[in-house]
Amino acid sequence: MNQNAICWNKMQISRIVLRPFIFFMTFLSTRYQRIETREEDCVKLCFRVLLESINSTDPNENFCSLVTGTTEERKIWIYQSKKLILLCLLILVEFDYTDRGLQDVGVVSLAMRLAVLLTDRKGWKSITERDTQYADAAVKNLIWFIANKESGTYNCIRRYIWKLDPVPTQGASSCRTDDRFLITASALTLALRPFHFTDTAVTGSGVLELQHAAENYFFFLLTIPWFSQRLPMVLLPALKHKSVLSSCLRSLLSKKMPQVAWALANIIFLATSSDDGAVRSGKFAPGLDLVAYVRFVIILAENLLACFGKDGQVRFRNQEIQVDVDNQVDPIGMGLLESETTCESLKMSYTDLLKPVYQQSHLLGLLNLEKDLSGRMTDTHQSSEAPMSFELLDVAYYYSCMIRIFSALNPVLGSLPVLNMLSFTPGFLSKLWEVLERSLFPGRSHDAKDNSFGNDISKSKDDVSQRKQKWCAKDRGNKWVNVLHKFSGNSPTESSKMNSTGKSSFDRIRDQSSSVWDVEALRRGPVGLSKDMHCLLHLFCAIYSHLLLVLDDIEFYEKQVPFTLEQQRKISSMLNTLVYNAVSGSVGPHNRTLMDSAIQCLHLLYERDCRHQFCPPALWLSPGERNRLPIAVAARTHEVLSATVIPDDASAPSSMASVITLTPHVFPFEERVEMFRELINMDKESRRMAGEVVGPGPGSVEVVIRRGHIVEDGFQQLNALGSRLKSSIHVSFISESGLPEAGLDYGGLSKEFLTDIAKAVFSPEYGLFSQSSSSDRLLIPNTAARFLENGIQMIEFLGRVVGKALYEGILLDYSFSLVFVQKLLGRYSFLDELSTLDPELYRNLMYVKHYDGDVKELSLDFTATEESLGKRHLVELKPGGKDICVTNENKLQYIHAVADYKLNRQILPFSNAFCRGLTDLVSPSWLRLFNASEFNQLLSGGNHDIDIGDLRKNTRYTGGYTEGSRTVKLFWEVVAGFEAIERCMLLKFVTSCSRGPLLGFKHLQPAFTIHKVVCDVPFLATLGGQDVDRLPSASTCYNTLKLPTYKRLGTLREKLLYAINSNAGFELS
Repeated sequence: MNQNAICWNKMQISRIVLRPFIFFMTFLSTRYQRIETREEDCVKLCFRVLLESINSTDPNENFCSLVTGTTEERKIWIYQSKKLILLCLLILVEFDYTDRGLQDVGVVSLAMRLAVLLTDRKGWKSITERDTQYADAAVKNLIWFIANKESGTYNCIRRYIWKLDPVPTQGASSCRTDDRFLITASALTLALRPFHFTDTAVTGSGVLELQHAAENYFFFLLTIPWFSQRLPMVLLPALKHKSVLSSCLRSLLSKKMPQVAWALANIIFLATSSDDGAVRSGKFAPGLDLVAYVRFVIILAENLLACFGKDGQVRFRNQEIQVDVDNQVDPIGMGLLESETTCESLKMSYTDLLKPVYQQSHLLGLLNLEKDLSGRMTDTHQSSEAPMSFELLDVAYYYSCMIRIFSALNPVLGSLPVLNMLSFTPGFLSKLWEVLERSLFPGRSHDAKDNSFGNDISKSKDDVSQRKQKWCAKDRGNKWVNVLHKFSGNSPTESSKMNSTGKSSFDRIRDQSSSVWDVEALRRGPVGLSKDMHCLLHLFCAIYSHLLLVLDDIEFYEKQVPFTLEQQRKISSMLNTLVYNAVSGSVGPHNRTLMDSAIQCLHLLYERDCRHQFCPPALWLSPGERNRLPIAVAARTHEVLSATVIPDDASAPSSMASVITLTPHVFPFEERVEMFRELINMDKESRRMAGEVVGPGPGSVEVVIRRGHIVEDGFQQLNALGSRLKSSIHVSFISESGLPEAGLDYGGLSKEFLTDIAKAVFSPEYGLFSQSSSSDRLLIPNTAARFLENGIQMIEFLGRVVGKALYEGILLDYSFSLVFVQKLLGRYSFLDELSTLDPELYRNLMYVKHYDGDVKELSLDFTATEESLGKRHLVELKPGGKDICVTNENKLQYIHAVADYKLNRQILPFSNAFCRGLTDLVSPSWLRLFNASEFNQLLSGGNHDIDIGDLRKNTRYTGGYTEGSRTVKLFWEVVAGFEAIERCMLLKFVTSCSRGPLLGFKHLQPAFTIHKVVCDVPFLATLGGQDVDRLPSASTCYNTLKLPTYKRLGTLREKLLYAINSNAGFELS
């Protein structure tokens, strides 16, 4: 065939050229599955003839003019055109231009030009206006053939694009690059033809064919890894055009989606990236159907989440997966090709495509759509053509899925980028709560009618309002800069306020029944919740638990953002009811993400309330009022579960017993103390059954202590015992003169020994512990202790001393900083807790946080100063911190870095050492029954006053005294007239601790005793007003008050006050 020697008309081209050519090429492709090299010249010649024919303006010479001829001619054209397109696609797939010459690339280029031209009626030069109807019908027939899965068009294009490198090959010749671009552009044009054809009305079978095109485009192209990155950037706008992407999304909404990870990433990328392929702002492509986009992404995301393993990780495959379009089933690894990169880098590359999701403009675009469509739905309420509905719930589903996907795909950051954006988008969290509040609290007022409660609490607890003036100050002078560098400052005082009735709102709310706080809709936990409510709760808990980590006390209590304190109470009751009923009932694996977030959020709110109360106690107790376990049963089940259940793990075995592990606060404090004592009794019983010595007697640990070296001797003899300290200790004292002290130890001497050690070592002068700078002067490890001889070992020994006191029920009149106790309980401390440790530093950090100007003016960097043994040491808060200036952009990082250093890193070595000693005697699971404040009460006793009736009821009398003795009656009359502080001093005088046992004086060991000291006074002297001169004394090791036989009320009061104010015992007489 000589192209230049013969002038072919359209019928000759069809009969003489195409008929044998198509037959011959079909035979070869069927037999050999490819086109041999020797046939390439024939293929190129035939394609050139066809291209020249189609470009001819002469109807007799133009092959495409057959569509305007007879019915038979139209059928011939359609048949041959379909065969030509199939041949072009075969050439596209089979020719590997990466390893062959430019001539071979030319064959593919000619083939794709021909395929594009056959499907473009406007490219047929010979078609007149009167023939357009026939031409359009023929093109439509051909395009629907392409859209149909039988043609294999999209599979061939997929295989071609798969061979393209995500990064364009460097150093290729311009000709080769141009040909490659032409081939790629032509292939995409062919793939997008069915979508562009919808610019005209599509009805009847056309709707079905468009559905097929959308399915094939999705299954074969959008599931290619880094699909957009393999294509020239100039082609991306065509893929993002509303006629393509929106049509595809709308068509597929009703279909059951395959579980494809890459399709999700490619769609999000195409819907949001800029024309050059970069992800900058997260804004949506112009004209995109956002409703269809959101709904479609949700379907894909839910299918993807359903494929995650039990460990929440994606299993990537290293081979291409064949697609079964008929069954629409595809493994999660679909589209993941072999790669030289590691699995981790594949995941990071994948999540890079999801970056638009955590851009704030992305969320704002969806919220604006929700607002606009809500308004339009209202305006067109009576219209039959109302717009497609789009609610906040759709946005909630979208981001709930994204949080879970990010958590699974990124083991380092998890969902942190998404939560950061959601937390700090104004109004979004409040919108979620409004929906939840309407559903869970029907009929209740949603307004904060009782905000005075929040004000009362915030002013009466920790003086939060007192700090507001300094925290929000506008002063930018050198004084504040110096203060920030030195971590020092002052705060004004302000008295607390009560309402006009003289009773605080807190008291009024506290008096409410606990049933008020039991949310009826959540009494079955997550069971029975609708899918919509499940999604809203998960998203709300995930966002709010993240926000609570960075929310300071000014924002929470004073500014009351994002919620009022009344709303905070509702949120707390919602979470409390949900978690309690979930863990006491049955929680399936599908509820794990919701419960993980809910438990974390609940614990953060509860710990904030423990530190600075905003909820009445009845709120936390309310879910368990109806079905709490008996104490003994609860203790035993807690012991069993604590060995297998991880704290905050919602996947723990569901039973009433797991409530004690995850939400112990639903049990009143007194019941948990009883539970603690029951656990210790169980431990003692098991040790007794194992043959260990539990009580005093033979086999006890014998220690000999010199009075002048109590700490040193105790450390040497007891520290190495470890858990053997649980055994009874028999103490023998050596007086300062070197002689053994008389007396047998039946528990009293060992109590005295422990209290004396604590008194010596917890004194700031000893150097191991110092007092916090807060007003309550709580104990915290001294950072200089590590420079002392055996400093860390001594702190570990102190942990054993405290553990022994807790194990034996001996009260120590000391309280630790709540931050330190948090470490002992295995809990991390956050910014808001800094106010309890170092209020001045907390004020300074709040000043930086709320600083209106440029923070650079303060000349801060990422360092902190630590003083040890009179020297100042500079500590970098992050690598290279001394060279990193604090700016408005990174000031939040600086604030939390300083807080993390002070609250966690600085005291971690000391808390670890103390905890090692403590847990030798007291199981960590036992301690987790309590919060930080309750731990201090467990160690040092109850309230700062004495229940006189309880003490009198549980007092023993020896030496001749009875309850009816005159002096005893006078004693109780005097004690009843004491101030609370005086009663505490009396108790400390007798027992060495100023507070009584938490469960009452019946648990004081040994029992409170009043011993008679006979002091005779002549009868005549008594008539003259003279009474006993001797002072009362005490034996603290036996909790015994040695009370002389006073006859007069005034004398007894005077002598008793003198004795207890002198802070002495044995030596007084």
